[in-house]
Amino acid sequence: MDTLDKTDLQILRTLQKNAKLTTKELADAVHLTPTPVFERQKRLERQGYIKKYIAVLDPDKLDRGLLVFCKVKLKQINREIADDFTRRIQHIPEVTECYNTSGTYDYLLKIRAADMRQYQEFVLNKLGTIKSLSSLESTFVMSEVKQSYGINL
Repeated sequence: MDTLDKTDLQILRTLQKNAKLTTKELADAVHLTPTPVFERQKRLERQGYIKKYIAVLDPDKLDRGLLVFCKVKLKQINREIADDFTRRIQHIPEVTECYNTSGTYDYLLKIRAADMRQYQEFVLNKLGTIKSLSSLESTFVMSEVKQSYGINL
């Protein structure tokens, strides 16, 4: 990791809260002029500290209010099977996040659906077509207590 100074960290903290700030607004927030802030921001992007800028959407307004965490266990695991599983998951839009985990299950999926019926169709018609899948366990989110998109810096 390259050394980040306190100004770099302040820029990152500020952008995590609002990535839509103009260079001038960002410069005002970190008490610098726009030119050095612009150069620092571009350097942070080039070095991979900033991966991308996104808009956080409201799932309820977009009819994707059901949030499910699905723990997946494969029948067996090796590089070929793992690669096939992850390749297939990449193309399933309902899966918004996928983590390879240790323990009882091999993968943890975060899934967005409109309702229970749509989730059932997803399990039967998408996950159910993956031959290496052994079992799954679904946890349905009743309410989101904390949701943070940033990293504590």
